[in-house]
Amino acid sequence: MRISELLRSSVFSALVAIATFGATLGAAGQAMAFDDKVFDDKTGVKPQSSPWAVFQFGFSAYKNGRKEQAAEAYKYAAENGQIGATWKLARMYAEGDGVERDDYAAFKFFSEIADQDVEPGSPEESYVSDALVALGDYLRKGIPGSPITENEVAAQEYYMRAAANYRNPNAQFEMGQIFLNGKGGVKASLKQAGRWFQLAAEKGHAGAQATLGHLLFQSGKIVRGLAMMTAALERASPSDQPWIRGMQEEAFAAAGEADRRTAISLADDILTKGGGDQ
Repeated sequence: MRISELLRSSVFSALVAIATFGATLGAAGQAMAFDDKVFDDKTGVKPQSSPWAVFQFGFSAYKNGRKEQAAEAYKYAAENGQIGATWKLARMYAEGDGVERDDYAAFKFFSEIADQDVEPGSPEESYVSDALVALGDYLRKGIPGSPITENEVAAQEYYMRAAANYRNPNAQFEMGQIFLNGKGGVKASLKQAGRWFQLAAEKGHAGAQATLGHLLFQSGKIVRGLAMMTAALERASPSDQPWIRGMQEEAFAAAGEADRRTAISLADDILTKGGGDQ
């Protein structure tokens, strides 16, 4: 199941923050106005350049397909305190985007971000929140060929920090899974699992909504559960549609015709509201 990687790509407000400053860059001609000031095609980032200006250059270079220059710019900006640049580097290495994929390098960059003292509600919260989830994902499985081994207890600690402190829906979903299945030494608790799934579902998390709908269906709330699974299937990314579809189709086949019709109507209502209203 790859639901964490799903909404990580939604990457919540982090992408919104980057898009916001990206919009301020203006047209390509305007971007070039500071390109010459901070970056030289032969020597790279110019000494004493403003880390923020170099970060902006990196974003512009990335958007224009000059990813090697972007990575170099992000490294300079990251070394000089730009947490957003560190996040971009982590993502590039995690996905092999413009650089050779290196999960251990990504892990180290994410760890640098997670070590930052960022208060909930601050502009940089989304970077820390996403980094914590990424670290949890890595520790849950380990990174072959690196010192990072499977450690479900440590993964749980990262998920809990992101879920509780930063209200990250991906982390809340993972906490729901932990309590549902009793992972990492945690005693299984349907009540606690439902609480975390509910919080993530309210933020539109398709996986949490589908799982919560499945639990409701199993508890006898046929219409509500089926409606939630149906709405979740519509929202899910292509990579997560198969497991949600299997869950939804099994429930759909078991429901009566009247319940199916009502559930479909209710699913439309859930989608129209845009959230995970239960």
